[in-house]
Amino acid sequence: MRKLIAIIVLLLAAGAAGAWWFDIPSRRGWGSEPDNGLTLYGNVDIRQVQLGFRVAGRIKEALVDEGDRVKAGDVLARLDAAPAEDNVLAAQAKVAGLRATLEKLQAGPRQAEIAQAQALYTESLADLQNAEQAFERARQLRPGGAISQASLDQAKAAKDMATARSQSALEALSLLQEGTRPEDIAAARANLQAAEAELSSAKTSLGDTELSAPADGVVLSRVREPGAIVSPSDIVYVLSLTKPVWVRAYISEPDLGRVHPGMTVEVLSDTAPAKPYRGKVGFVSPVAEFTPKSVETPDLRTDLVYRLRIIVENADPRLRQGMPVTVRIPLENGGDGP
Repeated sequence: MRKLIAIIVLLLAAGAAGAWWFDIPSRRGWGSEPDNGLTLYGNVDIRQVQLGFRVAGRIKEALVDEGDRVKAGDVLARLDAAPAEDNVLAAQAKVAGLRATLEKLQAGPRQAEIAQAQALYTESLADLQNAEQAFERARQLRPGGAISQASLDQAKAAKDMATARSQSALEALSLLQEGTRPEDIAAARANLQAAEAELSSAKTSLGDTELSAPADGVVLSRVREPGAIVSPSDIVYVLSLTKPVWVRAYISEPDLGRVHPGMTVEVLSDTAPAKPYRGKVGFVSPVAEFTPKSVETPDLRTDLVYRLRIIVENADPRLRQGMPVTVRIPLENGGDGP
């Protein structure tokens, strides 16, 4: 009797084991097709950004803390802006000086300056005329011995100097009348443009003393505190980006042709399996890879799969980065893609 009971127990156990084994395909979600659809597995993408200042300085204010939610453009921290403000003032003064120089060259000489040069030239002509007359008298008196050779030489030298002064005055007057050389104006304009670029750079550096959030997110880490001296390579905050929410899933090669970008999908989490999120397939990788160990699936880990990016359209705070999710893709018309 005991042997009969033992045989019956063994038969029942074997039947249960067989039923469990043959039911595995219906419980496999990887590439299965319950209700004419695909069930995939993946994780919510971890999207973080490390924030720091583009300029060196001393942190004056740290305005947010770990766990705070921020919007794009919110100021997170500020540096002591006094050195940057001084640089802006110095650059502005340099620009003003060079602009005045350029305007002076473009305007050319004033009429009073031209009149003064004209007067000097006229005066030099009068001096030259007197020197020529004195030399002519000395040249006529020298043969009779009325004057010495030295006196004649002095008169000739005075005439030559008067001639040189007259020529110099004429050249100065001509320069004023012609105005500023185009090359001098071009050089002054280039110097002004360089100074304006320095001013723009100084203003940019002043703006960079404020650290702003590049997108909506949650502050994960506050790495530096007020008073710390930081350089452009130092991390001050770590921000977790909340929008958009992406899911990284994987599909096996036999089902690859049945999925295409733009398909509507459902995303389910273990936290709220009865509340699916709505999403769309945004990207299908053209390169195959081995199934990552972070994907929990009953299939063999050596199977080749293709990565999908799912864009979740109605995400809420319960869908956290890194959490495992299940993606259900309904297939219409037998699952044929476009």
